[in-house]
Amino acid sequence: MTIKVLVNGAFGRMGQATQKAIGENPAFELVGSTSKEYDLKQAIIDSKAEVVIDFTHPDAVYQNTLDIIAAGARPVIGTTGLTLDQVHKLKAKCAELKLGGIIAPNFSLGAVLMMKYAKEIAKYMPTAEIIEAHHENKAESPSGTALRTAEMMASANPKINQHIQPSKDIIPFTRGGNYKQIPIHAIRLPGFLAQQQVIFGNSGETLTIHHHAIDRACFMPGVCLACEKVMGLDHLVYGLDEVL
Repeated sequence: MTIKVLVNGAFGRMGQATQKAIGENPAFELVGSTSKEYDLKQAIIDSKAEVVIDFTHPDAVYQNTLDIIAAGARPVIGTTGLTLDQVHKLKAKCAELKLGGIIAPNFSLGAVLMMKYAKEIAKYMPTAEIIEAHHENKAESPSGTALRTAEMMASANPKINQHIQPSKDIIPFTRGGNYKQIPIHAIRLPGFLAQQQVIFGNSGETLTIHHHAIDRACFMPGVCLACEKVMGLDHLVYGLDEVL
């Protein structure tokens, strides 16, 4: 039996790559392609989609996910911009309905491994900063990947960066935005797709993890994996690492 999949945000660059990946995978049947002009909930009902992938916009993703859940489909959310409070509310909705779902700040296996090992290193090297770079059209900053990385690092070591003395910023935010006690620096320029560095400092040494996405194809195996895994879940998970 193939899994019926609808792609929301289907006509953007990530949406087009996702449609191609789903269409070429024999495990799936692409039953719908929607964008902001569509009635998403009705499209899900009409297409009988079992899984809905969302690559849209941070301003729309929360309501889109609520609509996906209300229509009885399993959300696979690649759009970033959800707050932790919104994630918790969506988890509660899915738990109430015993409905599987995944919110993934990044679908790249390399990026997931970067976050996993950054979390582990933070236990032993508790001073770190994050630098992320994306294309100039990315709708928000910092990236969902950077935020999720910081959350994972802080969960592993609540004392991260606590002994670093604050410096005086001659220009505001020169030291980046602070999230979970970790400075995050965001770059938005033509020529980038997506990359991130996590830099750890210790007495007399530094350690850097650097992930560099050069083609959207790197996200597609993770998208397909998520679509398969949600069929066996009865709750919503945050991060692809939860189902690897």
